[in-house]
Amino acid sequence: MERPLLEEIHDRLDEFTATERKAAHALLANYPMQGLGTVAQFADAAGVSSPTILRFVGRLGFPGFADFQKRLRQELENQLNTPLARSSAMESGPAQSDDPLVEQLVENVRETFEHLPKGELAGMIKLLADEKKTLHMIGGRFTDALARYMAAHLRIVRPNVNHVAGQQGNWLDQLIGIGPKDVIVVFDIRRYQNEIIRFAEAAAKQGATVTLITDSWMSPIGKIASFVLPARVAVPSPWDSSAALMAIAEVLIAGVTRENAERSQQRMQALEDLRNAHDPENDGEHRL
Repeated sequence: MERPLLEEIHDRLDEFTATERKAAHALLANYPMQGLGTVAQFADAAGVSSPTILRFVGRLGFPGFADFQKRLRQELENQLNTPLARSSAMESGPAQSDDPLVEQLVENVRETFEHLPKGELAGMIKLLADEKKTLHMIGGRFTDALARYMAAHLRIVRPNVNHVAGQQGNWLDQLIGIGPKDVIVVFDIRRYQNEIIRFAEAAAKQGATVTLITDSWMSPIGKIASFVLPARVAVPSPWDSSAALMAIAEVLIAGVTRENAERSQQRMQALEDLRNAHDPENDGEHRL
């Protein structure tokens, strides 16, 4: 499976010259659309010259700008592929004797953490551990379960954790009080959901810090997110995999728990005490 160009650019930022980095940042901020116009349009958006864009493309290994755009169009097509389209592609492919799905699941988790920006991961853990902030977890059709799972765990080790759930119309009610002391944790993978994008954009306009857990092709929310953690989700199946997304969530949960270990321990002990007090098998005086 070909590695997304987005990941390669992230990993190689230190190799570029100062002007080439401007080109890289402009592309990452509007990926892949920024690279699908003319060289002059790309250069203007990045604030560099057209020759700089061509050098940047050449450093990425493309013989010319047309080859670079061909790759971007392929990745855009991958972003927009429906489960039905991916299923058709699988049916026309060669049969395999082994189970490629299991192998790719394991590889996705390994590749995700090999290329995950360490500064982004550490920075997001510190942000989520700050109990002066109120956390709001939100996910899409298939990733809402991850948002709920993460909220349930973080609620145990720190206060002020909210899962944005229920009907989409009710999400607007929760936007009313969101401001600079709030952090939005968004799970959003292809096909990116407009209502989640709008929620994140509205929260950002109200001063909230937006963080994103997404796929290799990057949700549009990445443009406004303070921290972005991309995961590998593609597998030989009509459906994208959530294994690496879950792994990121668990690493964040463990990191927040360690970040303030004393607080975490106290809250976990308090929860155990409450459970024991309300356990019907305990002494009758504690029964509900």
